[in-house]
Amino acid sequence: MAEPKSKNLTPVLHGVGRAERERKNGHRGGVLWFTGMPASGKSTLALRLERRLYREGIMAYVLDGDNIRGGLSADLGFSPAERSENLRRVAEVAKLLADAGFVCIAAFISPLRSDRDQARSINGRDFYEIYIKASLPACEARDPKGLYRKARAGLLAEFTGVSAPYEPPSSPDLVIDTEHGGIDACVEQIFSHAVRHFRQMP
Repeated sequence: MAEPKSKNLTPVLHGVGRAERERKNGHRGGVLWFTGMPASGKSTLALRLERRLYREGIMAYVLDGDNIRGGLSADLGFSPAERSENLRRVAEVAKLLADAGFVCIAAFISPLRSDRDQARSINGRDFYEIYIKASLPACEARDPKGLYRKARAGLLAEFTGVSAPYEPPSSPDLVIDTEHGGIDACVEQIFSHAVRHFRQMP
């Protein structure tokens, strides 16, 4: 975890604690961290899940790669160090949302185990790593943004799956196979996992 540069920090305690928020909401806060290859289905599933949880009365919010890079991480590129810093920032925001009583759905390639381990370390309890699994050929066949084609043409450097590695999770909390499962079925799998864990009050 990064050490603050400033040594003159005094944490401010909230007037409303996490446990109070969770009791008010009727569910725990926490983080569902989606990881997977580009075009594996992370964003699609995250947005569908957000709506599904909302209908169930569970407060949820999606953090997605392009949205974060358009604002919070607009100053970062795609070098290994910058990717790591981007994910560190995302993990810290996810922690704030979980503390506020939300189920935060973080949908990021997050290709390196070390970055995902750091995200888990930052968030502690109620953090679940969900592997959105699909083979490289399947992802490349989908290619909704045309990014694989650009990467193959040499127009995108450090592109995961083509010129940069993806390290599959060694022991994810849940595996969702989008290559062989339909969208609705995949959403229901994650929804069941979320309800099972976040409806259980301390």
